[in-house]
Amino acid sequence: MNQAIKRSNLPGYDRAFSTPLGDLDPSNPHLWPSQEMWAVFERLRNEDPLHYCKEGWMADERPADMEPIGPYWSVTRYEDIMAIDTDHHRFSSEPAIVLPNPAEDFPLPMFIAMDQPKHDVQRQTVAPIVASPSLSQMSQVIRERTQYVLDNVPINQEFDWVDTVSIELTTMMLATLFDFPFEDRRKLTRWSDVATAGPETGIVESEEQRRAELTECVEYFLGLWQERIGGSGHDLITMLANGEKTRDMDAVEYLGNLILLIVGGNDTTRNSMSASIYGSHLFPEQWDKVKANRDLIPNTVAEIIRWQTPLAYMRRTALEDVEMHGKTIKKGDKVAMWYVSGNRDERKFENPDVLDFERKNARNHVSFGFGIHRCFGNRLAELQLQILWDEMLKRFSRVEVVGEPSRNISSFVKGYTKMKVIVRD
Repeated sequence: MNQAIKRSNLPGYDRAFSTPLGDLDPSNPHLWPSQEMWAVFERLRNEDPLHYCKEGWMADERPADMEPIGPYWSVTRYEDIMAIDTDHHRFSSEPAIVLPNPAEDFPLPMFIAMDQPKHDVQRQTVAPIVASPSLSQMSQVIRERTQYVLDNVPINQEFDWVDTVSIELTTMMLATLFDFPFEDRRKLTRWSDVATAGPETGIVESEEQRRAELTECVEYFLGLWQERIGGSGHDLITMLANGEKTRDMDAVEYLGNLILLIVGGNDTTRNSMSASIYGSHLFPEQWDKVKANRDLIPNTVAEIIRWQTPLAYMRRTALEDVEMHGKTIKKGDKVAMWYVSGNRDERKFENPDVLDFERKNARNHVSFGFGIHRCFGNRLAELQLQILWDEMLKRFSRVEVVGEPSRNISSFVKGYTKMKVIVRD
């Protein structure tokens, strides 16, 4: 059994525990590349599991054209997150699943940020693409592409795993789901990055640029929509264009749902693919364990997704006053369910900072959410990761990480921008 990681060694531990409790703000994106958020969450779980932040991230420093976060509650314990995530009667997903409210002149409605009954109607339209028969058909395509990508990585030479493997595989998958022109597939990666980019990331220089690129996105997809009206293809665009309840959606709602499907199919899987390598670098005995016992691959994937938590939180808005931990969440208040903290809650997971491919309750992670908004593509994500692991273990004796990876400047998408590696055969 792995030894527990000493929590006082966490980055930023002294700062997190010397800062006045009321001033802690895990939405600050600059905590995340340095991994200082772990110490913040440790303190909040133990001292203030329902934490009120009066301002949200640096309200006075956000650009004028960006919506401020404003005050919000942080929920950091596993059981509390589960209670809220499964209570859609008292906690709404509207108007957004992220802390900033959508701009009035540029809303992006999407079914994950809708309540009943509209949520179910739109979700059910696209759900067949990740049903068992569809997954069975896609399995061989995923395996062939994974084999192709892995067979073409340089051996014993340094390269960027994020771009060469993680982004390439997930972008290929997205192109298949949308039946998107394969030669333009990297546009999907760009649009995903732009959709979730904050002003601090450097991905876009302004909100104006972000909107311009997302407008380009919807214009491209509107062309595909027109081509597929009346079609019988088994892809997401054809399903939306011909679904009884979705064929009349306007361009803004179409864009919102496109962004949801692109980000959901891109960020979660690509960052778990990268975490597979980084986690195995930090805990090399785990690679040896699963290499010796391939039956561990499904649990390995679940544990990677728990340990990484690719989307750090989801927001809800209280529909009525709710009591929790002796405090009152008022009607209309924002609530951040910090999945990333729930997945490291020592009340639920023993030695939670340790990656353990034999962890008995790895599948109990909250990375996919729970309740009516549970990630509808979770089985596809797991399938892609299981195939990646199977094919890696057939080819490589080890994948070594060179130096520290570069990470997203974001408190929402928890991932990697670059990770230099050397593959050993």
